[in-house]
Amino acid sequence: MSEIINIQAVARSDKGKGASRRLRREGLVPGIIYGGGKDPEMISTPHNKLLQHLEQEAFYSSIVNVELDGKIQRVILKDLQRHPAKPFILHLDLLRVADTDRIKMNVPLHFIGEDVAPGVKTGGGTVSHALVDLEVICEAQNLPEYIEVDISGMDVGDTLHLSDLKLPEGVEIVALSHGDSNDHDELVVSVHAKSAAVEEETETEAEAGEASSEEPAAEEE
Repeated sequence: MSEIINIQAVARSDKGKGASRRLRREGLVPGIIYGGGKDPEMISTPHNKLLQHLEQEAFYSSIVNVELDGKIQRVILKDLQRHPAKPFILHLDLLRVADTDRIKMNVPLHFIGEDVAPGVKTGGGTVSHALVDLEVICEAQNLPEYIEVDISGMDVGDTLHLSDLKLPEGVEIVALSHGDSNDHDELVVSVHAKSAAVEEETETEAEAGEASSEEPAAEEE
């Protein structure tokens, strides 16, 4: 389960681009809470506080508690609009969820064991990550903050696909739920040998360095 994150929000009645610009000038981010069989609610939240939350990877794949008018609403982040050139958040969309609601979310993959994997430690291979996150479906109460991928046993030439991942209880991979799962069993990570071209380039650079060190130093005038 993800750690619960709390944000403060206030209701707003003004709508439109003009109202949103005024909020941003005051250091607030306009947003909306919707879903859950209730009417949408227009909100605003402090920009600086929101930026702090966005620095946490978990914010994007966790249940968030929004305190609004003295009441807590449980939501997930559905959309975030950023300024195209400046580090400003322009708008956020939040979806209400209940514990038993089945939701789709992208959660990050955390790879562990790379430093001890035989293919890397003794085989001289390199790890290639084909995916860095994964779309899952589960009840909101089972939403994982991340999915751990253990590659400590991988050797050169080994691969892991979606079907090889160990998932928390109650969590399913969306891609594998589409018809024939074999057609959607994407590559997640692989360990492969360094290419001959890379090794040759490394050796050439090393030889060039040795040759350079053997050249006599220029005399000072």
